[in-house]
Amino acid sequence: MHRRSLILALSLLGLPALGAEALTADAFVRQVSSDVIEAVKVDKAIQAGDVNRIRALVDAKVMPHVNFQRMTATSVGPQWRTATAEQQKRMLEEFKTLMVNTYSGALTQVKDQAVMVKPLRAGSTELSELVVRTEVRGKGDPIQLDYRLEKAGEGWKIYDVNVGGFWLVDAYKGQFAKDLSVGGLDALIARLSDKNKSLAAAPKN
Repeated sequence: MHRRSLILALSLLGLPALGAEALTADAFVRQVSSDVIEAVKVDKAIQAGDVNRIRALVDAKVMPHVNFQRMTATSVGPQWRTATAEQQKRMLEEFKTLMVNTYSGALTQVKDQAVMVKPLRAGSTELSELVVRTEVRGKGDPIQLDYRLEKAGEGWKIYDVNVGGFWLVDAYKGQFAKDLSVGGLDALIARLSDKNKSLAAAPKN
C-alpha cells in the first residue's frame, strides 16, 4: 500500500472538540480533513519528521475520534475475544505505535492537499453505520479516501479507512494472520514490538 497515501489517511482522522451542535457524517469528515491538514502545514516539527510531535498529534486529534479498539480487534480476528486484558492492552499499544512509526516520515509530504467530500447516498443519514467517500487532490492523481463511521452518541467515530481501494483493517488482518496462526497473539505482539524498535532506530530523512 502506498506509504504516502496511508499516512494521509491516518493524518486525516483528527478532529478538534465539537460544539454543542452535532455534525452530520459528511460534515464531520470535511472538518476532520481541513483542520488536520492545516495543523500539519503549520507545524514545522511534524514537517521535519519529529516522531514525538507526530505522536502528540495522534493522541490529541486522532485517538479520541477513532474506535481504535474495534479497529484492532477486527484486525486480529477471533483470537481477540480469548485474549487476556494484558494481551489486549499490549496489542493496542504496539499497533498504535506501528502506525505512528511506520508512516511518520510521510507526514512531511503534506503540502497542498485538499479533500473533496462526495455526497452521501440517499437514505444513509438515518444509518448508525455508513461510509463517507472522499478524494484527496493535490499534485498528481487524486487519491480515493473513504471512511467507515459508526454513530457514537451525538457524534461519529471512525473504525476503518479505505485508501486507494484497500481497507486498512482488511490489509492488517491479512498481515497479522500468519503470526497468529504460528504463535498466537503473543507472537504477533512480539513481532510488532521488534518492528517498532527497528523503525524507531532507523535514520529519519
